[in-house]
Amino acid sequence: MARGFVTAEEVAKRAGVSRSAVSRTFTPGASVSQAVRRKVLKAARELGYRVNRLAQGLNNDRSNLIGVVGANLSSPFISKQLDLLSIGLLRQGLQCLLLNAADARKDIAPLIELLFEFRAQAIVVLSGEPPESIVDQCIANGVRLILINQKLDRTDTSMVLSDDSRGADLAALRLIEAQCKKVAVVSSGSQTPAQVRRATAFKQKMATAGIDVVAWSGGPTSYESGYQAGCEVLKDQAIDGAFCVTDLLALGFLDAARTEMQRRIPADLSVVGFDDIPQASWKSYELTTVAQSFTALTDHVLAALESDDAETRLQVVPVAMVERKTARR
Repeated sequence: MARGFVTAEEVAKRAGVSRSAVSRTFTPGASVSQAVRRKVLKAARELGYRVNRLAQGLNNDRSNLIGVVGANLSSPFISKQLDLLSIGLLRQGLQCLLLNAADARKDIAPLIELLFEFRAQAIVVLSGEPPESIVDQCIANGVRLILINQKLDRTDTSMVLSDDSRGADLAALRLIEAQCKKVAVVSSGSQTPAQVRRATAFKQKMATAGIDVVAWSGGPTSYESGYQAGCEVLKDQAIDGAFCVTDLLALGFLDAARTEMQRRIPADLSVVGFDDIPQASWKSYELTTVAQSFTALTDHVLAALESDDAETRLQVVPVAMVERKTARR
């Protein structure tokens, strides 16, 4: 029968010191003599003792946990974000407590309430918009709330946004440069705020240029949805350009264009994506896309965690066009 973790009491008994001496030894800045410290550390090594950081945090009424809430965690964009964010948190001595919001539909409030029970010191929301009541509870409990690519009309919440409108303008200008006459804009059925901003700005820019736009949306934000869009949209032979509001949609769209609709890329059809996920640079795609910096997104989140400013910190991450091989020159 497996035994439990070694306790501080067992370490104290082995070292011949008090329980409080063990606690002070493993508490940064606490007062303990060198002789006692050596005894405690020796006993801890012999017994294989590890500090219970969760209990330690609860005793201080605040853990070192950072709650991270997001859906569609398997998507390349979200997984890259999580990779960089979790590494950054560890380097700051913080731990990432990840909650999958895939089953929460549009209401992520229960997940955020769960993070209160773990005494998380901050909550990062990768996707989904928290209701006003939850935002108020975060503020009341001194829990910093950081939203990525979500924008609330408040003055007490940190937000990190990519410059979606500028990115959509760059995509539109690139398709205009490719001399496209009729274009499609492809979104998923999830209609996230970021996707809506991108599609809206793109259509406005194209309208100004006098270029016809066909809008398509449906399904989750996935390769399969992009593939479906390509099969349906490209039945119109006049369409010679497309802006997919995420790269994942664009990859599916490209494969449908090539394999199902026999379109040559970029001779017959120019395609521009958004995000610059790692797969966009794969040799089989070499997608021309609008890049938002994953590093900048992560750096802004980590800076917000360190800030003592109670006011909103709205940080806009700049974007840039990455030229590859899916848009005509």
